[in-house]
Formats: sequence, C-alpha cells, structure tokens
Amino acid sequence: MAKLPVPIEQIVEEFGPHPAYVPPGGWLDRDAPDRLVKTHCCFCGMQCGIQLKVKKNAVIGFEPWEEFPFNKGKLCPKGVKRYLQGGHPDRLLHPLRSVPGKGFVQITWEEAFATTVRAVQDIQSRFGKDSVALLSGVSLTNEKSYLMGKFARLGLQTANLDYNGRLCMVSAGAGNKKAFGLDRASNSWDDIVHAEVIMLVGTNVAECSPITTDYIWRARDRGAKLIVIDPRVTPIARTCDLHLPVLPGTDSALLLGILRVVIEQGYANEPFIHEHTCGWEETKAAALALSLEDASRISGVQVADIVRAGQMWGEAKTSFLMHARGIEHSSKGVDNVVSCINLVLATGRIGRKGCGYGTITGQGNGQGGREHGHKCDQLPGNRDISNPDHRAYICSVWGCTDEELPGKGHTAPEIVQLIHSGQIKALISICFNPLVSLPDSNFTREALEKLEHYTAIDFFLNETAHHADIVMAGSLHEEEEGTSTSAEGRVIKINKAVDPPGEAKADTDIILELARRLGRDKFFSHFKCSEDIFNELRLASKGGTADYFGITYERIENELGVFWPCPSLDHPGTPRLWEDLKFKTPDEKARFNAVTYRPPMEEPDVDYPIVLTTGRVVSQYLSGTQTRRIGGLLDLCPEPYVEIHPQLAAQLGVENQEWVKVISRRGEVTLRTKVVSTIRPDTVFIPYHWPGRRSANNLTIRSFDPISGIPEYKRACVRITKAESPE
Repeated sequence: MAKLPVPIEQIVEEFGPHPAYVPPGGWLDRDAPDRLVKTHCCFCGMQCGIQLKVKKNAVIGFEPWEEFPFNKGKLCPKGVKRYLQGGHPDRLLHPLRSVPGKGFVQITWEEAFATTVRAVQDIQSRFGKDSVALLSGVSLTNEKSYLMGKFARLGLQTANLDYNGRLCMVSAGAGNKKAFGLDRASNSWDDIVHAEVIMLVGTNVAECSPITTDYIWRARDRGAKLIVIDPRVTPIARTCDLHLPVLPGTDSALLLGILRVVIEQGYANEPFIHEHTCGWEETKAAALALSLEDASRISGVQVADIVRAGQMWGEAKTSFLMHARGIEHSSKGVDNVVSCINLVLATGRIGRKGCGYGTITGQGNGQGGREHGHKCDQLPGNRDISNPDHRAYICSVWGCTDEELPGKGHTAPEIVQLIHSGQIKALISICFNPLVSLPDSNFTREALEKLEHYTAIDFFLNETAHHADIVMAGSLHEEEEGTSTSAEGRVIKINKAVDPPGEAKADTDIILELARRLGRDKFFSHFKCSEDIFNELRLASKGGTADYFGITYERIENELGVFWPCPSLDHPGTPRLWEDLKFKTPDEKARFNAVTYRPPMEEPDVDYPIVLTTGRVVSQYLSGTQTRRIGGLLDLCPEPYVEIHPQLAAQLGVENQEWVKVISRRGEVTLRTKVVSTIRPDTVFIPYHWPGRRSANNLTIRSFDPISGIPEYKRACVRITKAESPE
C-alpha cells in the first residue's frame, strides 16, 4: 500500500478529521456509547430483545441482547435498522397548526392544547359526546393502551373509541374467545421446536415475523414436517413438505376439506373430544357436508393434496398450527380462525409439550393492545363493556359510576363511515394512519375532509395527519417507559433510552394534559409515571381473562418477561395454556364451531377477472410511516409492485418490470410488474406499505367480518392493463 506523503496527524491538524477518520483509540472510541439500554424492537409482535446504544441523548446504534430468551440476540432487517428513525429530519419537534394556503406552521403547546380542547367542547356541546371519536394504535405500550381507553371514556366521555388492531388481530381474538374463552396464543414458541408437524395458514413468517422462522427451522432439524397454506410460495414455503396454494378468500373450504379427511380416516381423538369439548357433532356434520371435490373446486387445491394434508396432520403425535393475517383479513376471518382451531381440537393436541396453537400477532403490541381497553367493545383485562358485572368492577377501580362509563362504541371502519356521513364531527388519533391502512382509500380521504376538527398525535407527519388541524409531536418507542406483550403472551419491559427531542412530548404527558384541560383530572391526576398506570392496569385486569395482577416491573426485569395469566405475585406465569385441559368457558370445555362455507364478497367477472391479494415485505412495516423513512430498509424495497404469474403476464401481454394499471371498482394504481412463478396464475399480489397513488388500499373493498369487523384486505377483484410511466 502506498504511503501518504505526510503523516495523517499533520493532515488532521491542518484540515480537521475526515468523517471516516479513526482516532488513535480505534472504532470503539469513535462512537463509544454513554450507556446500553436493554429494551425491545418496536416492530412486529415478536418484540425481540435489543440493546440500544445511547450517546448524548441520542440512539446511535444497537448491540445484540443474547440473554433475552425469545430471540437470543437475533434480529431481522427491520430490527437491525430500527434505531435509525430517531434522527430522521421528518421527526416532529414541535406542535403544528394547519393554515390554508400555507400548510403547517409551528405553534406553541398552549395553542395546540387550547385549540383542541376548545374544538372538542364546542362540538360536543352542539352534537353530543359521541360526536367526537378517538382512534388509537397498538404500537403503544400496555400503559398507553390502557390510558387511551380510560381517556376516551372518562376524559372525552365518548363511546366512539377503537384502535388499529381492528385491522390486524380481531378475527383471531374473536375466534379464540369463541373456542377457548380466552384470547392468547396457547403456547410459548418453545413448543414449536418439539412438534412433528407444523401447519402455517396464511402467514408469511419469513418476512413478517422472521425470528419465528428460527423456531421452525429448529423443529425441521429434529425431523418436523411443514405444511404451508398460502396463495404464494412465500420464502418459508420454498422448502416445505406440502404447499397448498389456496385461492384467496376460500380458506374455510380448504380447512373443511382437511377436517373431513381427519374424520373419515379415523384421526379424530374421540376420548379427548368427548371429555373436553362440545359442539363436535355439528362441526363434524358441517365438514362432511362439503365433498372433497367441492373443497378442491372452491379452493383451487388438488384433492390429493387436501388428503395428504389431512393425513400428515392426523398421523402426527405432536403438532403446532399457526395462522396470521392471510386468513384473518377476510369477511370470513372468524370462520377461518375457528376452522383452524377445529383441526387442533379434533386431534386433541393442545396443552402439552410440542402440541399447540398460535395466533401470530402482527403489530408491535398487538397482543397487549387488545387486552386492556382501547377496543370499542372492551374494558381492561379483556372484559366485555356490555357485561354489567364487568362494568361494575371497572367502575370500582376507576372511581366512576355506571352512568359515567359509556357503552359499546363503533369499530374503526365504522367510525370512518360515521365521519363520512356527518355523524362524527371531530377526531383525535394517536399512532394510527387510516388513510393508508383502511380499505378504499378514496372513501377514507373523503371522510377526513368532512371533519370539523382533527388533532393527530404522532412522531412523524403521516399521510392521515396531513388532514389534521392540529398535530401534536409525540414520542417514539424508546422515549417512554412501559410494557408490551409479545405474540407468545410474554409481558416485557420497554425501557426509556432518550428524551423526546426538541419540544416533542411523551404521549402520556399529552393525554394527561388534555384530560386536565377537559376538566376530568380527577380520574387521572394520580398518574405520576408509567409504573403508576401499570399498577392500576394490574388491578383493573385482576380476575379478567387477561389477568396481569401478579406482574410487576421488578418481576419483568428479573425474570426477562412474565407470561399472563399471572393472577398473584407468587404465581410463576403461564407459558403454556390448557395443561389441565380446563378452558375459560362456563363448563371448562373447549368449543368446536361449525362452519359452513360462504363465498367471498366479490367474485371475478368479465370486467374484473383477476383476484388481488395484499400483504407485507420483509423490509417494511404496516403503513410504512417509520420504515419508509429508514434508508437501508427502503433500499431493499423502494416501491410497491404487482407480483404476477408468467402465465397471466403472457395473457395480458406484459413483461417483467413493465408499467401496468391495476383497476378495481374503487380505484386504481399504476405500478411495475414483478413476474414470478411463485403465485397462483389467477391471482396478483401488491404490498400495502405505500400511500397515495401507489396505495394497494385504493383497490380493496369496504367489506367486513360480521363478528370481528375486520376488513377484507386479502381478496378484491381487479383488471390489469398496460400503462405508461406515472408522473
């Protein structure tokens, strides 16, 4: 290597160090952190442990946290890059006000609070308490989720509260409650490793929850067989033993067919069924009413493969079934979920090592966020807001009367519908981006434009917040202490690493100040820190199906997380449910739920002959508000695309990377093609993380599950034409 003509020290003295210059102490001295903060990733329901490197009140990097038992230091691409969002130039540092013709201008917090409170009080005085709605997000900690539920009902005094978990986990939750009386994955992920057969239904784990893939590979190393049900050959499906390429929207027909094989070939565990379940005869009759030929015709899966799936599932001594949004994002989402549970119960493989069932939580705190009260029909501890006994208990904790506690409100999509029709006049949202994440984006945009007042609380100006009157600069995951609950049901600790930058405030402080200014401080003034909120949450959850009473901050830290239910301080927590085969139902028996196949809400026809399904990619997260601002992640997938089979591409006369227009009855998008052989020839796929004219939800249908209220994201009908490059 050539030598420099002058020593490096002389260059540095004369010109200053180059940004890449390494000081004499080496790289470690260059960016040595002041401290390491043990916490968790802010993306997805796995909630992997991570150590954030902090220097001068900024997160500058990360180190693996190898002691944390779930991921043992492993992270996915999003986890590796998650620390980079804090220093992004888009970060909101001050409250803002929308000024016609000028966009957003910086204002004081006094003006932000006063304007919001004045608008809420004025609108409620003219149109009633329920004319104001609150939309919340499950990226929030358990403490903030609990606080949002209490704030909506006792601060804003409105019934119209819901959360973006409505777009994620509610079908799973409803199905779990119907079958087991409790909403949680039945096992910790450790049981996956000991399963002889694993069935993945509508879950692209390698991209959406990558660390789960490690558990599956370890099971495979022990000889486990893998069945994947998905319209695409996703990364996890590329080496599976059996791939069932189901037509989107027909999952229940396929699952009925598999159950029929289990019944007809004698795999049903009759002693277990007789002693520990009810509803079997009706479920059995429903399965036998659909022939294998009809199940094949409807689902697009060959009869031989349906039979093979039933045999593989039936013959196993241990098994684990997991599902996610692929079957839950459906107008039949609850039917699909209980169809999966019927397969588990029919073989009696639950409640013991290597035998289980898991609902894979999508959002960061999708599990805890649906347990403690910011759903429209729910009170803390997963209590029912319409149950008089449940209401009475929460009133005793909150110090309010039953008359002061509103009843059941509307779901998030219904709230947008009510805004559109003029019945809801004002909105407050926190960490929710419905303009990107709700179906039929044009309808949502029209609704937002009809609001008399809208205040958005967030750390970036997301696409929905562009319609706000007031934007309050809130806090990132690492800027506030709290807890979260992973997909396994493990309650973990989020440790504060840095303060919010600029004039941004902690979300909790914003909500408590709004409550004070609304004259409702008597219900909130005792909250001095996050632990105060958690301790009230513990009490409010006591005796509920999601019982956190025995969990404390100290226990979480010392035990690296505690599994709920945990009803007392001396209780060890519950990594595996149903070991005693006593379920949370009145007779302690699990429930079969008979399912009759119902067709999707939209069928292909001459005008719209192609089925569209949507989903995620490994480098992006939900509406993309955070991950689209991280360069290393955006580089991996900078724009959405249309995944299309070569056979369909040939029929349409299009090639790879050509521009096409995808058109539904609701809107259109213009995107490049990605021609692949790993998708059904009658189906196309578009990732949904992008806004505006590139949003997949310009195409999706406003159709909802009648029980859960979840939208039908995974099935819409479209046509495709060649297009020019968009402006």
